[in-house]
Order: sequence, then structure tokens, then C-alpha cells
Amino acid sequence: MAFRRNAAAVVVATLALTLGIGEASAQSCTPEDYVVKPGDTVFTIAQTKYGDPEKWTLIYYANEAALQSSVFQVAPGDSLRLPCEPGTEKVVEDATPLRVDNAELKLLTGGNFAPFTDQDWPGQGMITEIVNAAMESTPAPVTYSITWEDDWSKHLFPALAEKTFDMGFPWYKPDCDATPDNERCANFHFSDPLVEILVLLFVKSDSGFDYRDDADVVGKTLCRPAGYFTHDLDRPGREWITKGLIRLVQAESPQACFQKLLDGEVDAVTVNVFLGAQTIEEMGLRGRVVPLDKPLAVEGLHVVISKTHWRGTTFLYRFNAGLAALKESERYGQIVSKHLGVFWDEIKTQ
Repeated sequence: MAFRRNAAAVVVATLALTLGIGEASAQSCTPEDYVVKPGDTVFTIAQTKYGDPEKWTLIYYANEAALQSSVFQVAPGDSLRLPCEPGTEKVVEDATPLRVDNAELKLLTGGNFAPFTDQDWPGQGMITEIVNAAMESTPAPVTYSITWEDDWSKHLFPALAEKTFDMGFPWYKPDCDATPDNERCANFHFSDPLVEILVLLFVKSDSGFDYRDDADVVGKTLCRPAGYFTHDLDRPGREWITKGLIRLVQAESPQACFQKLLDGEVDAVTVNVFLGAQTIEEMGLRGRVVPLDKPLAVEGLHVVISKTHWRGTTFLYRFNAGLAALKESERYGQIVSKHLGVFWDEIKTQ
């Protein structure tokens, strides 16, 4: 036991040195408090601050509580926190002294989910770096490993359900209060959200589609790619699918959905903000397709652990405590801002 305590002390000391270096380098820029002026939008503010209106997500995630109900609407006199623009230099992955191959805690994730998790993305993705930092911030740090399996269909069942791995990330959480029998709700515990993602309606810029409340969507035809979750469309009080209030088209890909929008086959495409922006850029649709102000849903990404894991609640409590500590620090915002900057720069070079 004494050896283990001494080893833990060395790890914590190493972490302190590592974080100290990171904090010192981050002090070269100070976030700015900005008072909204008449005529301002998040786009014009992003243009002035970052030289690119598409980097509005930097402003959104720094002011999430204030902007969540209507993403793009700001009023004169509102106070916004403007984070530093991520540097253009190569993004260096944070040191992860707790992350080792033969670890006490085994985590499972997958790729092809940029900017969140991808082995080819700087730092292996925003969520991967948040998980790394949260593990370092736990009240009783333990060593952990991360295994990559790009076939996501293997993650929940059997790998996590059979405890081949302890925890997995990142996963959307259904409305478990309303649908406790959902297989994810019935079989897994969810962490607090690592980050919350806006699900938006994307429409043709000249469509006249205006979404202020759910009644505006009734009777519309929406496209969402096949295999993507639909629980947000059928949540209690909405039940668009169950009651046949909308027509849902599930095309084979995001690109196919946006093509159907251009061809007039659907009224809107509904995907998360990052996938929508990436697809618009890939297809050269900037100016022709726009997101509507009001989010259709706000979905969290979570760590999950099997309800039958013998230390499930202990591991999850420890992780949530580390995540809470991380979110109270400047480091969380730095990680998010860094990856948002990389995302916007990356999609414009494709």
C-alpha cells in the first residue's frame, strides 16, 4: 500500500508540473468581455474578433447558458465572454501521465467522429482530451488506457455490457426518464455531459422556413441520415414520429440529405451543428443553405458504464468529480476553444 501511495504521489507531482507548463503558456491571451452593440450578431462579432464569421461556435460555447435557447440572437447590452482565438500553430496533445497500457481502468472509444474522437485529429479529438483532463482532475487519480475500435456497433454490446472494457465514450443519452426501457437506459449509467451539442435545422436560405416553436415543424418533411438517433424528434410533448406529425426521410448519408434539400424533396435537414457545417463546406453550399436560429435539440455526449459493473458507481462518481473540477477551471474552455478553432480551419482546407 505504501508503494502505491508513493507512486500516486509521483503521478500527481508530474501532473502538477505538466499543468503548470500548460497554464503558463495559456496566459499569453486573456479572454475579453464584450457588450453587444446594436446590429451585432454572433456572426459579426466572430468576424471582428476572429476574422471569420463561421467561428461563431467559439462564442457560443463560451456563453452556452445565455445562448442555448436561441443560438444566434443577441441583444444590445448583453455581455458576452469572447475566448482567445486558438493559435494557428500545430496543436500539441496534452501530456497524459496517467494513461498507460496496463492500467487499472480500461476505456473504449472509436474514430471517424471528428472533432470529438478521431485518432488522426489533433489530441485525438476534443472529447478524448476532455476525458484525459477529467481523469487527471479526479479526487483519487488512477491509471487508465484508451482502446480504439472504429466499429461503434461493437461498443455497447458486447464490449461494455460484458465488461471487456470498464467505460466507453462518447455516447448520446436518450430521455431515460421517459423511456426507461430503452436499451441504453436499461443497461448503462451515464456520466454528466462532457459537452453539449446543438442539433439544428438546416434550410435553403430562401425557403421562408421559420422555426419559433414545434408547431412550425408540424407537417414538414425532415431528413436525417440513416442510423442516426431520432429520440429528439419523438420526445414527450413532441412525438412527431409516433403521431405522424412530420415525414422523416432517412437518407444514406448527410450529403444525400442536403442534396434532397436542394432538390426540394425535403423542407429541412436536421443534424448537429458540426456535421451540418462540415457538409455545407464540402458541398459548396455556403450562402445557399443556412441553420435556423432555434436549436431543435441540445444533446450531451457522455461516458457510459454497465449497470452490472461491480465498481460502476464508484468509477462514475470519480469521473464526474473530475469532470466538474475540470469545468470549473480555465482548462476546459481552452480545450473546447482549441478544437473548435481546428475544426473551422480544417473544414475550409478540405
